[in-house]
Amino acid sequence: MSPTFRAFHVRNFRLYASGAIISNVGTWMQRVAQDWLVLELTHSGTALGIVTGLQFLPALLISPYAGLIADRFPKRRVLTITQFAMGAVALVLGTLTVAGVVEAWHVYALAFVFGIGTAFDAPTRQSFVVEMVGKDELSNAVGLNSASFNAARLIGPGLAGLLIAWIGTGPVIMINGFSYAAVIVSLYLMRPSELHTPKPAGREKGMIRDGMRYLWRRPDLMMVLVAVFFAGAFGLNFQMTSALMATHTFGKGAGEYGILGSILAIGSLAGALLAARRVRTRGRLVIGSALAFGVMVVISGVMPSYLSYALVLPLVGFAALTTLTAANATMQLGIEPTMRGRVMALYMTVLMGGTPIGSPFIGWVGQEFGARWSLIVGGALTVLGTVGSVIYFSRRQGLTIRPRLLPRPRLEILPQTELLADKVA
Repeated sequence: MSPTFRAFHVRNFRLYASGAIISNVGTWMQRVAQDWLVLELTHSGTALGIVTGLQFLPALLISPYAGLIADRFPKRRVLTITQFAMGAVALVLGTLTVAGVVEAWHVYALAFVFGIGTAFDAPTRQSFVVEMVGKDELSNAVGLNSASFNAARLIGPGLAGLLIAWIGTGPVIMINGFSYAAVIVSLYLMRPSELHTPKPAGREKGMIRDGMRYLWRRPDLMMVLVAVFFAGAFGLNFQMTSALMATHTFGKGAGEYGILGSILAIGSLAGALLAARRVRTRGRLVIGSALAFGVMVVISGVMPSYLSYALVLPLVGFAALTTLTAANATMQLGIEPTMRGRVMALYMTVLMGGTPIGSPFIGWVGQEFGARWSLIVGGALTVLGTVGSVIYFSRRQGLTIRPRLLPRPRLEILPQTELLADKVA
């Protein structure tokens, strides 16, 4: 089997990936349809940012508790419940839209409820990957999961744009509701005996605080978290910024907007497949790719035409997915198994919970100063936040960053204890 796809030799992972690709296509279709619905109802970039923020707000509020659930209960059972919940919300929104009675506040409320399901789903799903494939294949499986997500991103937005023009936004949203059945079936068909399931954490007082303390004592992981926060809060707002660029800047419709999402996914898919080939990742890859991502977002904001903007998007997607897959693998491989659910919940809190902070702000910037500035400001803040993270944790939290000129130029990020060991040796 090709090194890129080696995790597929695990039966449980093959089942999971098969269901996930179907569900992911539906997810991307709903994202485009929901954003288009909001624009139809409000004609407001700020409203679009509010909906995005509400959908991710629960991650900021309850992800630590969701991580505790992931550590204490069987992850397969938790995932089955979250799939049912998110599918039901999508069907309700789709039904309201088809019936012609949907209002903006319906979208706001259901986006928040959907976000609650996502908040419980995300840390459980992230920490379940290693249980399916084991540590040796974790980096590959993370890359393949991202490849699946972005293959769906390649298909979903363009398909959604065509279907919106053909059958309307409501049926497209309902298609996503039914797509969650694919994941539920894949979970049911798994063989529990082949899972690498650690002993569930017992109920103890202060378990969430223990996860926070554990993470704070790891400045190498904290530096990754801060970089991911700035990228997630201010840079990863493609569904909103592309909608604003397509409609306000270039005067395009739903079909052209959907195509932009598919074009972005070309680079994202390439980044995910390259990540799947890596045997190990390091913090320097997260930092370098986050800086490249911020710069590419700024460049995309100054493109003069729809075509030039579309041509830059694959590079933006490549840098974004390299950042996220490297960060995910770095976090999972660097933590204790009994802490995995709680730490990955904090990771998802930072990644997804930053959106309610950044998305309304970026939407406001786009509304007040023009769509281009939503990208320029978002990319610049990503770069500044990443640089600030490196400076703070290298100077104050026990990390040393040093250049290595041979065999190839690079930066190494090391704890002070490891640097001292090198000097002694």
